[in-house]
Amino acid sequence: MAKNCTNDGCECTPNSAIRCTVTNCAHHCQDTSMCGLNIIQVGKKDQVSSANQCTDCQNFRQM
Repeated sequence: MAKNCTNDGCECTPNSAIRCTVTNCAHHCQDTSMCGLNIIQVGKKDQVSSANQCTDCQNFRQM
């Protein structure tokens, strides 16, 4: 099983396919603007998503 830790003490391997600027997420690689996960799940907040503000990265984990 892959490690799902970056900011909380484990080495972060940036995934160049997943850009991210949410620095308080546990999966954010601090020395880059990238996520350390292999994949992410994006979901919608409301029944109908009509703007980018209506979606969330469902893998977010507070540091």
